[in-house]
Amino acid sequence: MSTQPQQPEPVPEGAVTEPEPGQEQEQGLPAPGGVEARGTGGEGLGPDAAGGPAGTASDTASGEQAGALAELEDRWRRALADVENLRKRHVREVERERAAERARTAAALLPVIDNLELALSHAESDPGSIVEGVRAVRDQAVNTLAQLGYERRGETGEAFDPARHEVVGVVEDPEAEPGTVVQVLRPGYGDPGNQLRPVAVAVAKRE
Repeated sequence: MSTQPQQPEPVPEGAVTEPEPGQEQEQGLPAPGGVEARGTGGEGLGPDAAGGPAGTASDTASGEQAGALAELEDRWRRALADVENLRKRHVREVERERAAERARTAAALLPVIDNLELALSHAESDPGSIVEGVRAVRDQAVNTLAQLGYERRGETGEAFDPARHEVVGVVEDPEAEPGTVVQVLRPGYGDPGNQLRPVAVAVAKRE
Protein backbone atom coordinates (compact mmCIF):
# COMPACT_ATOMS: atom_id res chain seq x y z
CA MET A 1 0.00 0.00 0.00
CA SER A 2 1.24 3.50 -0.89
CA THR A 3 2.02 5.92 2.02
CA GLN A 4 1.92 9.20 0.00
CA PRO A 5 -0.61 11.77 1.23
CA GLN A 6 -3.70 12.08 -0.82
CA GLN A 7 -4.08 15.24 -2.88
CA PRO A 8 -7.33 17.16 -2.44
CA GLU A 9 -9.71 16.72 -5.20
CA PRO A 10 -10.00 19.71 -7.52
CA VAL A 11 -12.93 22.08 -6.77
CA PRO A 12 -15.22 22.59 -9.69
CA GLU A 13 -15.28 26.16 -11.07
CA GLY A 14 -18.00 28.35 -9.45
CA ALA A 15 -18.54 26.16 -6.42
CA VAL A 16 -18.79 27.74 -2.91
CA THR A 17 -16.47 26.30 -0.38
CA GLU A 18 -16.89 26.49 3.37
CA PRO A 19 -13.87 27.67 5.30
CA GLU A 20 -12.20 25.25 7.54
CA PRO A 21 -12.28 25.87 11.26
CA GLY A 22 -9.94 28.68 12.33
CA GLN A 23 -9.77 30.30 8.91
CA GLU A 24 -12.50 32.94 9.51
CA GLN A 25 -10.28 35.21 11.58
CA GLU A 26 -7.30 34.68 9.28
CA GLN A 27 -9.23 35.90 6.24
CA GLY A 28 -10.57 39.04 8.04
CA LEU A 29 -14.19 37.87 8.04
CA PRO A 30 -16.45 38.90 10.90
CA ALA A 31 -17.06 36.44 13.61
CA PRO A 32 -20.56 35.10 14.07
CA GLY A 33 -22.73 37.65 15.83
CA GLY A 34 -20.40 40.52 14.94
CA VAL A 35 -22.94 42.32 12.80
CA GLU A 36 -25.55 42.19 15.53
CA ALA A 37 -23.07 43.50 18.08
CA ARG A 38 -22.24 46.50 15.95
CA GLY A 39 -25.87 47.18 15.22
CA THR A 40 -26.92 47.21 18.85
CA GLY A 41 -24.01 48.72 20.66
CA GLY A 42 -21.25 49.58 18.28
CA GLU A 43 -23.04 52.39 16.48
CA GLY A 44 -23.51 54.58 19.61
CA LEU A 45 -26.66 55.90 21.39
CA GLY A 46 -29.66 57.09 19.38
CA PRO A 47 -31.07 60.65 19.44
CA ASP A 48 -33.90 59.69 21.81
CA ALA A 49 -31.61 58.31 24.53
CA ALA A 50 -31.69 59.95 27.98
CA GLY A 51 -29.79 63.22 28.04
CA GLY A 52 -30.00 63.63 24.25
CA PRO A 53 -31.06 66.78 22.30
CA ALA A 54 -34.81 66.27 22.90
CA GLY A 55 -34.42 66.36 26.68
CA THR A 56 -32.21 69.46 26.56
CA ALA A 57 -34.75 71.42 24.45
CA SER A 58 -37.60 70.54 26.85
CA ASP A 59 -35.60 71.72 29.87
CA THR A 60 -34.75 74.99 28.12
CA ALA A 61 -38.41 75.68 27.27
CA SER A 62 -39.48 74.97 30.85
CA GLY A 63 -36.82 77.33 32.17
CA GLU A 64 -37.93 80.12 29.82
CA GLN A 65 -41.57 79.72 30.86
CA ALA A 66 -40.63 79.85 34.54
CA GLY A 67 -38.59 83.01 33.96
CA ALA A 68 -41.42 84.71 32.04
CA LEU A 69 -43.91 83.80 34.79
CA ALA A 70 -41.64 85.22 37.47
CA GLU A 71 -41.24 88.46 35.51
CA LEU A 72 -45.02 88.83 35.07
CA GLU A 73 -45.58 88.22 38.78
CA ASP A 74 -42.98 90.85 39.64
CA ARG A 75 -44.66 93.37 37.34
CA TRP A 76 -48.05 92.59 38.86
CA ARG A 77 -46.77 93.17 42.39
CA ARG A 78 -45.13 96.43 41.35
CA ALA A 79 -48.40 97.61 39.73
CA LEU A 80 -50.34 96.82 42.92
CA ALA A 81 -47.81 98.77 44.98
CA ASP A 82 -48.04 101.76 42.62
CA VAL A 83 -51.85 101.78 42.82
CA GLU A 84 -51.77 101.63 46.62
CA ASN A 85 -49.25 104.48 46.80
CA LEU A 86 -51.40 106.54 44.42
CA ARG A 87 -54.49 105.95 46.55
CA LYS A 88 -52.72 107.01 49.74
CA ARG A 89 -51.30 110.11 48.04
CA HIS A 90 -54.78 111.05 46.75
CA VAL A 91 -56.28 110.70 50.24
CA ARG A 92 -53.56 112.94 51.67
CA GLU A 93 -54.07 115.56 48.95
CA VAL A 94 -57.86 115.61 49.44
CA GLU A 95 -57.50 116.03 53.20
CA ARG A 96 -54.90 118.76 52.71
CA GLU A 97 -57.21 120.60 50.31
CA ARG A 98 -60.13 120.33 52.73
CA ALA A 99 -58.03 121.72 55.55
CA ALA A 100 -56.90 124.61 53.33
CA GLU A 101 -60.51 125.39 52.34
CA ARG A 102 -61.65 125.36 55.96
CA ALA A 103 -58.81 127.72 56.84
CA ARG A 104 -59.80 130.13 54.02
CA THR A 105 -63.44 130.13 55.14
CA ALA A 106 -62.53 130.73 58.77
CA ALA A 107 -60.18 133.53 57.80
CA ALA A 108 -62.98 135.19 55.80
CA LEU A 109 -65.23 135.14 58.88
CA LEU A 110 -62.66 136.65 61.23
CA PRO A 111 -63.40 140.30 60.22
CA VAL A 112 -67.10 139.67 60.93
CA ILE A 113 -66.29 138.53 64.46
CA ASP A 114 -63.98 141.51 64.97
CA ASN A 115 -66.73 143.96 63.97
CA LEU A 116 -69.26 142.26 66.23
CA GLU A 117 -66.90 142.67 69.17
CA LEU A 118 -66.31 146.31 68.20
CA ALA A 119 -70.07 146.98 68.06
CA LEU A 120 -70.57 145.38 71.47
CA SER A 121 -67.76 147.46 72.99
CA HIS A 122 -69.44 150.70 71.79
CA ALA A 123 -72.92 149.65 72.89
CA GLU A 124 -72.33 150.57 76.52
CA SER A 125 -71.16 154.10 75.79
CA ASP A 126 -73.65 154.73 72.94
CA PRO A 127 -76.60 152.29 72.97
CA GLY A 128 -78.04 153.90 69.80
CA SER A 129 -75.03 152.88 67.75
CA ILE A 130 -75.62 149.15 68.31
CA VAL A 131 -78.23 149.02 65.56
CA GLU A 132 -75.94 150.54 62.98
CA GLY A 133 -73.10 148.36 64.10
CA VAL A 134 -75.11 145.15 63.81
CA ARG A 135 -76.41 146.17 60.39
CA ALA A 136 -72.87 146.82 59.18
CA VAL A 137 -71.70 143.48 60.47
CA ARG A 138 -74.66 141.77 58.77
CA ASP A 139 -73.78 143.38 55.44
CA GLN A 140 -70.17 142.34 55.84
CA ALA A 141 -71.18 138.72 56.51
CA VAL A 142 -73.46 138.71 53.45
CA ASN A 143 -70.61 139.99 51.29
CA THR A 144 -68.33 137.31 52.69
CA LEU A 145 -70.80 134.58 51.72
CA ALA A 146 -71.09 136.07 48.22
CA GLN A 147 -67.31 135.92 47.84
CA LEU A 148 -67.44 132.25 48.83
CA GLY A 149 -69.96 131.62 46.03
CA TYR A 150 -73.24 131.90 47.98
CA GLU A 151 -74.95 135.12 47.01
CA ARG A 152 -77.99 136.23 49.03
CA ARG A 153 -81.39 135.55 47.41
CA GLY A 154 -84.75 136.87 48.63
CA GLU A 155 -86.70 138.72 45.95
CA THR A 156 -90.50 139.00 45.91
CA GLY A 157 -92.81 139.24 42.92
CA GLU A 158 -91.13 136.46 40.95
CA ALA A 159 -92.68 133.16 39.96
CA PHE A 160 -92.27 130.28 42.34
CA ASP A 161 -89.33 128.01 41.41
CA PRO A 162 -89.07 124.71 43.34
CA ALA A 163 -85.32 124.62 42.60
CA ARG A 164 -84.75 127.92 44.47
CA HIS A 165 -87.78 128.33 46.75
CA GLU A 166 -89.26 126.46 49.68
CA VAL A 167 -92.95 127.11 50.27
CA VAL A 168 -93.77 127.60 53.95
CA GLY A 169 -97.08 129.40 53.50
CA VAL A 170 -99.87 130.29 51.10
CA VAL A 171 -101.66 133.65 51.30
CA GLU A 172 -104.50 135.36 49.47
CA ASP A 173 -103.33 138.42 47.59
CA PRO A 174 -105.71 139.72 44.93
CA GLU A 175 -103.03 142.00 43.53
CA ALA A 176 -100.48 139.19 42.95
CA GLU A 177 -100.48 136.59 40.27
CA PRO A 178 -101.27 133.12 41.62
CA GLY A 179 -98.11 131.11 42.31
CA THR A 180 -95.85 134.14 42.71
CA VAL A 181 -93.70 134.95 45.73
CA VAL A 182 -95.39 137.55 47.88
CA GLN A 183 -93.32 137.26 51.06
CA VAL A 184 -89.79 136.16 51.96
CA LEU A 185 -89.66 134.58 55.39
CA ARG A 186 -86.04 133.56 55.26
CA PRO A 187 -83.47 134.51 52.62
CA GLY A 188 -81.58 131.86 50.75
CA TYR A 189 -77.97 131.74 49.65
CA GLY A 190 -76.60 130.43 46.39
CA ASP A 191 -78.13 129.23 43.14
CA PRO A 192 -79.39 125.80 42.02
CA GLY A 193 -76.42 123.46 41.78
CA ASN A 194 -74.47 125.54 44.30
CA GLN A 195 -77.03 126.35 46.93
CA LEU A 196 -76.36 126.72 50.62
CA ARG A 197 -80.10 126.78 51.36
CA PRO A 198 -83.29 127.70 49.45
CA VAL A 199 -85.44 130.80 50.03
CA ALA A 200 -88.32 130.21 52.41
CA VAL A 201 -91.32 132.01 50.86
CA ALA A 202 -95.09 132.47 50.95
CA VAL A 203 -96.84 132.32 47.60
CA ALA A 204 -100.10 133.75 46.34
CA LYS A 205 -103.03 131.37 46.50
CA ARG A 206 -104.47 130.03 43.25
CA GLU A 207 -108.22 130.57 42.80
